[in-house]
Amino acid sequence: MTPDEQRKGPIAWMVMNPVASNLIMIALIVGGLMTVGRIKQEVFPDFDLDIVSVSIGYPGASPSEVEKSIIRAVEENIQGIEGIKEINSTASEGNGRVTIELLKGHDRMRIYQDIQQEVDRIRTFPEEIERPEVKLQTHRRDVFDIAIYGDVDERTLATQAEFLRERLLSSSQISQVDITDMRSHQITISINRATLERYNLTLDSVAGIIRRQSVEIPGGSIKTENGELLLRMKERRDYGDEFARIPILSQQNGDTVLLKDIAQIKDGFNEDQDKLSFWNGKPALNISIYRVGEETPLSISEDVYRIVDDYNSQVKTVQAIIRMDKSKMYLQRVDLLTRNGLIGLALVLLSLALFLESRLAFWVMMGIPISFLGGFILLPLFDISINMISMFAFLMALGIVVDDAIVVGENVYEHRERGESFVDAAINGARDVAVPVTFSVITNIITFLPLMYMPGTIGKFWAVIPVVVITVFAISLFESLFVLPSHLAHSEKRERLFMGRIIFNIQQKFSQLFMRAVNKVYGPFLKVALKNRYIVLAIAIAVLTVIIGFVQSKRIGMVPMMSIESDFSSVTAALPYGAPIEKSMKIHDQLLEKAREVVAENGGDDLLVGYYARLGGGGRTSQAGPHVTEVFVYLKDPDIRPISTAEFTDKWREKCRSIKGLDSMVFESDRGGPGSGSSLSIGLSHPDNDILESASQELAERLERFPIVSDIDPGFSKGKRQFDFIMKPEGIALGLNSSDVARQIRQAFYGAESLRQQRGRNEVKIMVRYPKEERRSEQDLHSVLIRTPEGQHVPIDEVVHIQSGRAYNKINRLNGSRTIQLKANVTPKSQSEFILQEVLEKDLPELQEKYPGLEQVFRGKQKDLREGVDSLKISFIIALFGIYTLLAIPFKSYLQPLIVMLCIPFGIGGAILAHTIMGYPLSLISMMGIIALSGVVINDSLVLIDYANKQVNKGKTPMEAIQLSGIRRFRPIMLTTITTFCGLMPMILETSRQARFLIPMAISLGLGIVFATVVMLLLAPSVYLIINDLKCLRKSTN
Repeated sequence: MTPDEQRKGPIAWMVMNPVASNLIMIALIVGGLMTVGRIKQEVFPDFDLDIVSVSIGYPGASPSEVEKSIIRAVEENIQGIEGIKEINSTASEGNGRVTIELLKGHDRMRIYQDIQQEVDRIRTFPEEIERPEVKLQTHRRDVFDIAIYGDVDERTLATQAEFLRERLLSSSQISQVDITDMRSHQITISINRATLERYNLTLDSVAGIIRRQSVEIPGGSIKTENGELLLRMKERRDYGDEFARIPILSQQNGDTVLLKDIAQIKDGFNEDQDKLSFWNGKPALNISIYRVGEETPLSISEDVYRIVDDYNSQVKTVQAIIRMDKSKMYLQRVDLLTRNGLIGLALVLLSLALFLESRLAFWVMMGIPISFLGGFILLPLFDISINMISMFAFLMALGIVVDDAIVVGENVYEHRERGESFVDAAINGARDVAVPVTFSVITNIITFLPLMYMPGTIGKFWAVIPVVVITVFAISLFESLFVLPSHLAHSEKRERLFMGRIIFNIQQKFSQLFMRAVNKVYGPFLKVALKNRYIVLAIAIAVLTVIIGFVQSKRIGMVPMMSIESDFSSVTAALPYGAPIEKSMKIHDQLLEKAREVVAENGGDDLLVGYYARLGGGGRTSQAGPHVTEVFVYLKDPDIRPISTAEFTDKWREKCRSIKGLDSMVFESDRGGPGSGSSLSIGLSHPDNDILESASQELAERLERFPIVSDIDPGFSKGKRQFDFIMKPEGIALGLNSSDVARQIRQAFYGAESLRQQRGRNEVKIMVRYPKEERRSEQDLHSVLIRTPEGQHVPIDEVVHIQSGRAYNKINRLNGSRTIQLKANVTPKSQSEFILQEVLEKDLPELQEKYPGLEQVFRGKQKDLREGVDSLKISFIIALFGIYTLLAIPFKSYLQPLIVMLCIPFGIGGAILAHTIMGYPLSLISMMGIIALSGVVINDSLVLIDYANKQVNKGKTPMEAIQLSGIRRFRPIMLTTITTFCGLMPMILETSRQARFLIPMAISLGLGIVFATVVMLLLAPSVYLIINDLKCLRKSTN
């Protein structure tokens, strides 16, 4: 090739036009710096949920009635809609909820609208149901939880909570604030039976009068000469005392009976909702602040602290305390990842400075900020925020992103040493490796690409990583082939200053020692390996067999995702279903007493922030109601307290073992983050609920044989007693029917809802009902009088048969079949899959034989794990095929790509061994790291084989070519491996529990590539010659 021909092409053009390359570099740097401050910030990625929910209230109805009247009707009408993956339904007391999971890739809005239309078409719903709510589920990111507390009554506390909510919403930075743990507002109008009989009234008739007397109706307008007049009937009543003067009836003597004359009116809260909450033993309510749209935790934080401080200084009866602050969590995690990134960057730079001449090392290093800042420019196009996952993606790319620049730069340096000019060396050096570098980057992209298409919520959570990494890789490839050669071509030697000479001498000395070691140690060792290449292959196969056997031995466990330890410990305790809240209060006192004992024994004030308790919420158990108690112990920052949250939780659990009478008690130290929740989840299905409950209870008892299994929740508890009414012939003879009697019984004990109306930000229900003392016992039921069509009142026992039974507390359904979800915790969590495997192989078949028709369904974490593993298996196969195809094209061979890909199983083996050594179980994120490793690890062998092929084309024998390739390519191979490892090493060695769920991917990639590279430097050359031997054998045979 003539000198003129050598200086043609895009690479040569960029080298000969340094202004263009400099402008591109400046544009990427400046554009990235301008963009990074405008990107949305959050703790974890925000994404749309492929879930539609249908919620329908049916006050006073049992779960069985909700299932028959609501759940089945909704399931039947929506099951034919295209795009539905799974239908989960729950029938509980007074409410039915259907959760529809959608297939990925379908139009969410269309399916939501179809479901809305189908629900609106249902005409078989009972008249007493509340308006169905159909929602397209979205992630609501809570940023702050504020406890407002004090020794005041419930109304004062609620008023102050609403006042503080208004203060918070007055900030331009805060858009959504909710008050939780508060009973809904209700005006209760109580009328006793004797009064109703005296005035010949019913609850239903009184409710109707109130409804007609509390109105605000526009009456049109009158157009006059002086303007238009609006007309309005203004009789709307908002508060209890305003209802008191409603006229109910007129007597014969002309007197008017007002509502206050016959009823007690209480403007308060829904007495059917048994809820209590406390902060450090004082009555409390919770205020949650959510991030909406472009709001960030940091933009909200300053205003929240200012408003809370102002409120506390102005109000003395109650106080507010911030009990959860995710802006602080965000800063802590950003600082953690930034610190690891800077340390990794420093190690990468040190590695480059030792192996490469200083100017070359500098321009190779510049590829990192150029690629990263260029990536920031593109992130908004993919709607990606700055969060813990995207920052980890940049950290993961830190060591990999310089691989292509190292290969290009090192080859340019080699051309310089041959005596070529700086310009010619830059052009020829970059052009020589353009093909392998391009294909190596594409293989990296190919292996990350399938991670974008993982199913479910886990897939959406982690989809940020491949987008960030692929973006950075693409920019890095462009920079290394077109910008880097231009800078190397024009970085001619200048006289070095004193410090520069010292650094240069150190680098040269190290480089000489390194190459001497390569020639005197690796060279002879490689020569021996090549002569005994079949032994090398046999040893490699043996090592791989041992690793496979180790995995099959179940010595290394697997979890869906590593959990992040919270700054609080929690317990959810459930009494038998139907237990009154007074009994839950006693459980609360015992749980709190045990927690205080642990605090006192482990640092006291150095450990504790405060206690928050919630009674009647439901929390993490399989039920909700007054029998459920939750206690949260908020701890100080991990850096300043003596024990971890997990250690505190274990000590608390141990002390609480003496508490008796509970159906379940579940402790958590990682609530709310990735990997939280029960580590073992087993779903059972059967048409008969009694059989389902018996099987679940027996399985829960069988799980007790495992010492590492705790917090077992069988998924159900015995329901409340239930009375069923069957019409007597005598009742029918009186002109009554089932509907009449049912309505009167409902009004007697549930009440008659008069109306609902908005009061400020709250919906207020107006209920007409008997006083509490007339509807609190079984005797009150038998004393109910039923009104006949003629206006007579007869005892209920003369109208209906009353049969005693027991209702289900909750009914769960999956795709139309009844299910129960048994949950438990396993310590360590990595053994969960092995416990599940033994249950499925031993216990489940025995239960299925005992209970014909019993089936096991995958739900919860086990479902996520299986779906994730199956998806990753397919992704891995696709990635391998893509890699093979991309390698076969430049090699023009079917066999040589297999040499390059031989390092992949050893990379996987290295990753597995590294997990074992570091004490981590395998997880889905570990497998993502392994898939990513498969693309990165072949880059080194690709460079090795490509160089050997070129030497063969120049006339060398395969033995000479591969030996020369091993020695010549040793430095760039080791440098790319070292930089990848160094970039991830700080994260691998990170001790913070906040980073625990990210470390497995760093282990897979960072340590897996080290193991694979060591094996590859001997195995790839050996297999290269073995394949050549086979070719020669075939030729000689022919």
